Amino acid sequence: MEKFDYIIIGAGSAGCVLANRLTSIASNKVLLLEAGGKDTNPWIHIPGGYFKTMHNPNTDWCFKTEKEAGLNNREMNFPRGKTLGGSSSINGMLYIRGQSNDYDYWRQLGNVGWSWKDVLPYFKKSEDNQQGKDHFHGVGGPLKVEKIRASFKVLDLFMEAAEEFGYHRTSDFNTGNNEGMGYFPLNVKNGYRCSTAVGYLNPIKKRKNLKILTNAHIKNIEFENRKAVSVNFWKNNQLLNVKTNKEIILSAGTIGSPHILQASGVGPGVLLKKNDINVVKDHPSVGKNLHDHLMLRPVYKVKNLDTLNDIYHSYYRKIITGIKFFVFKKGPLTVGASYLCGFIKSDNYLETPNLQFHVSPASTDFLGKTTLHNFPAFTPTILNLRPTSRGTIEIKSPDTRISPKIQMNYLSTDEDKEMAGKAIKITRNIVMNSKAFKKYEPEELRPGVHIIDNETLAIEAGKYANTIFHPVSTCRMGNDEKAVVNDKLVAHGLENLRIVDASIMPHITSGNTNAPTIMIAEKAADMIIAGSKS
Repeated sequence: MEKFDYIIIGAGSAGCVLANRLTSIASNKVLLLEAGGKDTNPWIHIPGGYFKTMHNPNTDWCFKTEKEAGLNNREMNFPRGKTLGGSSSINGMLYIRGQSNDYDYWRQLGNVGWSWKDVLPYFKKSEDNQQGKDHFHGVGGPLKVEKIRASFKVLDLFMEAAEEFGYHRTSDFNTGNNEGMGYFPLNVKNGYRCSTAVGYLNPIKKRKNLKILTNAHIKNIEFENRKAVSVNFWKNNQLLNVKTNKEIILSAGTIGSPHILQASGVGPGVLLKKNDINVVKDHPSVGKNLHDHLMLRPVYKVKNLDTLNDIYHSYYRKIITGIKFFVFKKGPLTVGASYLCGFIKSDNYLETPNLQFHVSPASTDFLGKTTLHNFPAFTPTILNLRPTSRGTIEIKSPDTRISPKIQMNYLSTDEDKEMAGKAIKITRNIVMNSKAFKKYEPEELRPGVHIIDNETLAIEAGKYANTIFHPVSTCRMGNDEKAVVNDKLVAHGLENLRIVDASIMPHITSGNTNAPTIMIAEKAADMIIAGSKS
C-alpha cells in the first residue's frame, strides 16, 4: 500500500475525531483502520436498539472477563464497539463530562495542559448543544447533544423521593459541578444516535486525503529501533503492511490498545516472552491500572406505575412505541438504557459527589441474557465513581484475533465493598422510605430489605452487578516511570507512536467516559497538528 502521514488504528470514539481533524489539513494523508464493519445496521442508529447491537458479534467484540470473585465468581460479558464509531455506536449515548476536579487532579499529577480550564474548550469545540452557547457549552460542533425525548412517572417520582432526603435537582450536569438529579443529556440528533461516525466521520469521509478501511484487524505495529514505522493487519484473510511518514496513532480503546501494544512487543517482558513475542520495550504498566465503574442493580417492584416492562410484554404497546418513534421521534426508542441521572455524596463531609445513579424504568435479571420482567418494576442503578479495585489486560497469544485475558477484580478492596453497601442503603432509603413512593407499595426484589450490613450487601449486589462500560487507564498518561504516555500522549521510550483513547486517563472521570474520550481526541488532534507545524 501507499505511505500515509498518519495511520489511525481504531475508528471509535477517538479515532473518528482524529480522522476528521487531521484531514482538515489538506497536506495530511490519513489512513483510518477499523477492525469492524460499516455502521449500516439500522439498530445502531435507533437509540433504543442498543440491546440489538451489544452482544452481537457484527457490532461488538463480545469480550468476556475472567471469573470475578467479587461478582459471585461470574464471567461477565464486556461489550466494546466493533464498527465505525466504536463504542459510541453501541453505548447509551449519555453525555456526561465529569467533574472539574477530575481534570485538575490529572494536572496535579504532572500532566500539563489537562486541567479543567484547559480541557473545557475542547468539550465545547466538540459540541452542538440544543440548549445553546454559553460559558460551558458550544454550538456548531460535530457532536449533537439533545434533551431526552421520553419520560415515565416512576422516574419523576424517584426525583421527588430523592428531594425528600436533600438530593436537589439540576438542569445541567456538565458545568464542572455535576451534583444533583435530572434527566440525562443524550448524543442524539433528531431522534437518532449521534455517534462519532455520524458526527465526525460521515461529513468528511469523501475527503481525498482520507482512506477508510473497515474489517481491517490489526496484527501488530512494527518498530525499527523503537521507532514505529508500519502496521500489519488482516483484510479478507490477507496480511497487509502499511507504512507511515509521521505517526501511528493507537486509538483501539482500553482493551484494544494495550492488547495491540503487547502483540507488538511493548509490555511486561515476562508476559511477552511467555507468548513468544520479541520484546521491543519492557514496560510492566501496559495493560495494568485497569478500572471501571461497576453498576449495582437493585430492583424495585411497584404497583399502578407504568414501566418499560409493561410495554415489552404488550404487542399492542410495542406497535404504539414504534409509531411514536418513526412518526414523531419521541418515546422509549429515542433513549438507550438509562433515563434519569443523579450525582450524590455518600457522606456529607465529601467535597464532591462520589456516587452516580442511572435510573431505568425497566428491570431484568442479567443484562443481555434475559427478557424484561413480566411485572412493573424499575432499576435505580447506582455506582461508585471512584473505585479502588484495579485489573489487568494480558495477551493470551501472539495472534490478536484471540481475545486478551480481561481481569477486572471488581469489589476486591475493602473500600469498594463498603461503598457498595452504602450505595444500596441510600437507594433503598429513597425508594422504600419516601412519601413519593409510598402509595405505589414498592418492594425490594433484590438484594432484599432483610440484608442490612455492608459486607453482605456487597456480596448480594455482586451477584447481579455489571460493568457500566467505562473501562479506562491501561495506557496511563503521566511523567513517572510507570506511565505509558506523556502529557502529549506520545508513548514513553518510543518514537512516532501516540495513544489517543480512554486508556490514557490517569484516573477514571466522575461519570460516563464517552464525552471525555472525545475531548481527549480533540485535544490530541490539536497537539498533533501543532507539532507537525513546529
